[in-house]
Amino acid sequence: MRPRRRSAFTALAISVLGILLPGTAYLVARRIRLGSTLIVASLALYGAAAYVGLRKRDAVISWALDPALLLWMIAGLGAIALVWIIVLVTSYKMLRPLTAGPGPRLLGALVIGVVCFAMTVGTASGAQTLLAQRSLVKKVFADPGSKSQTRPTISTKKNVWDQLPRVNVLLLGADDGEGRQGTRTDTVMVASIDTKTGNTSLISLTRNFMRMPFPADSPLHKIYPTGFWDPSIDPSKEQSEFYLDAMYRNIPRQHPGIIGPSDNEGADILKLSVGEALGLKIHYYVQVNLAGFAKLVEALGGIVVNINYPVPVGGNDDKLIPPSRYLQPGPNRKLNGTDALWFARGRYRVPTADLARQTRQHCTVEAIVERATPQNVLANYQSIAAAGEQLIRTDIPQKLLGDFVTLGQRVKTAKISNIDLDKKKNFPNGRNPNYAGMREIVAQALNPVRRTTPVPRKTTTTKPSNAAQPRTTPKPGADDLASSCAYNPGPPG
Repeated sequence: MRPRRRSAFTALAISVLGILLPGTAYLVARRIRLGSTLIVASLALYGAAAYVGLRKRDAVISWALDPALLLWMIAGLGAIALVWIIVLVTSYKMLRPLTAGPGPRLLGALVIGVVCFAMTVGTASGAQTLLAQRSLVKKVFADPGSKSQTRPTISTKKNVWDQLPRVNVLLLGADDGEGRQGTRTDTVMVASIDTKTGNTSLISLTRNFMRMPFPADSPLHKIYPTGFWDPSIDPSKEQSEFYLDAMYRNIPRQHPGIIGPSDNEGADILKLSVGEALGLKIHYYVQVNLAGFAKLVEALGGIVVNINYPVPVGGNDDKLIPPSRYLQPGPNRKLNGTDALWFARGRYRVPTADLARQTRQHCTVEAIVERATPQNVLANYQSIAAAGEQLIRTDIPQKLLGDFVTLGQRVKTAKISNIDLDKKKNFPNGRNPNYAGMREIVAQALNPVRRTTPVPRKTTTTKPSNAAQPRTTPKPGADDLASSCAYNPGPPG
């Protein structure tokens, strides 16, 4: 078939299909050298993309978390799209029959225009996603010039997780909503992650804990040697301004700069104190603005949880303001952003309100992890990124983001459990918690002590009485969230 003796439809079809492998339409038009060059370049580009995608996934993740490289990706995406459009238009121009009438010419121009428009829209969408990713990385994660007094020094020249076989991340839910003066961290939780397996233990501290301790070498220990409270006040009375949830706001206000330069002094102070209370080194923090938490859940398309008892939406125990409604019990209830927020926060007249809320918060974390599938995140990425910019603060460095993403993939398929700090024994109220007892529980749960001495062999055949038999009671430890988050209707206990 000679170049100009084909139908207008055939020329159009060859040109459009030729964008799958740029250069093939040039070969049909007998532009052998140009077509061969484009085909070789296209195959090389496809091969490189396949190799990188299949064999260098960690490198791709690192590139996608580097703001400078993201700019080059955006420029490269635009250049590739421009070349594709030029190849499409010139291919059709070389292949279309010279004798085609006005109708076929108009149809051909229309089809080529629509295809070019679709390619432009796709490129623009991709560029917007990359821009959203770049903005998220720059605004949320710590840049090299950020200041922290509690963040560990990690070398990227060595395997990050060899240096941190267990990483402890402080999760803060900051309630700085309407009617609040300053920020209170109503949610304080530690995620202790085995970086080899991804197994994660969640530890929650109750918001009304008093006497929160500080490390002996901290300047705060000199001011509060017996913990964060006021000894001049009757110790039997509650001191709400000395609760755990008031530390983020009050200590930096009363003692600015006491721990040294910091981008988030309240979070650094909590890392020190929570770490001392639990016997852990807290490496990083992630702070979420609870007032905007709903946006993140909405961006994920909602979450699914089991609700075992009516959960109040709104309400205020102190002011005797009843809730506007309740989230009704039921299995596999899908919650939108607002309802998910209140599922995690609701406490109006709920028995054991703070502990019940901690359990629901653990279930909320698990539900978000389950919902954040790669397909769902990619499909809603721009909304998720925009929500993340408004909701999240952290001291995780930009240079470690690739390693944390890889760790997150392990966490998603690993076991998430809860460490029970034993309320009845260690904090029947929040006025004087037994932090030494809590440290023992955490240490045993994260590093179980195995029996090393042999059990003595019995030498008597006499069956001991029931009174003589030792009784063992399980110690508080890591409980699988599958049971605490399952559908078991009834009030919290």
